[in-house]
Amino acid sequence: MLGTTALRAIVYACAFITLWIWFAYEAHLRDVPFGFPLPDWVAPIGIALMAMGLVIMAACVATFVVRGRGTPAPFDPPRAFVASGPYRWVRNPMYIGMFVFLVGYALCAVSFAALLVAFAMLAAAHLVAVLYEEPSLARRFGEPYREYRRTTPRWIPRSPRHPARPANGS
Repeated sequence: MLGTTALRAIVYACAFITLWIWFAYEAHLRDVPFGFPLPDWVAPIGIALMAMGLVIMAACVATFVVRGRGTPAPFDPPRAFVASGPYRWVRNPMYIGMFVFLVGYALCAVSFAALLVAFAMLAAAHLVAVLYEEPSLARRFGEPYREYRRTTPRWIPRSPRHPARPANGS
């Protein structure tokens, strides 16, 4: 069961990443560079940001599979409440990882349009989190999720204020 859940999670995460990379790439093809040359030393920063974003997203997927017994996809969500791993620091690390990756891509491509796609993704993620995910999680997991929401920031990571909780949130 864990193997099929992991495979589904990997497929869904790759689809999510591929979709946003495609948007950024298409935007990059249609824009002009920033309008001023970026120094050569920016490219390694972009590559580092892309790698960091991938690591964050991989940690999120692994946490959802192992601790939550599900995937990051809304149509195949974790069966157990997850407030551990990257989710100890911030409520939306998967979206943050994608944002960091896209900013890195924009730096490597020297593309203002790709940078705009990164911010568009973050705005879309904010709307999804506020309008769909948070109310849905509050209904599914009740008080453990509401407490988590009170103690864990939505977007700006910070040191956890509570010890790591078991996967079921108790």
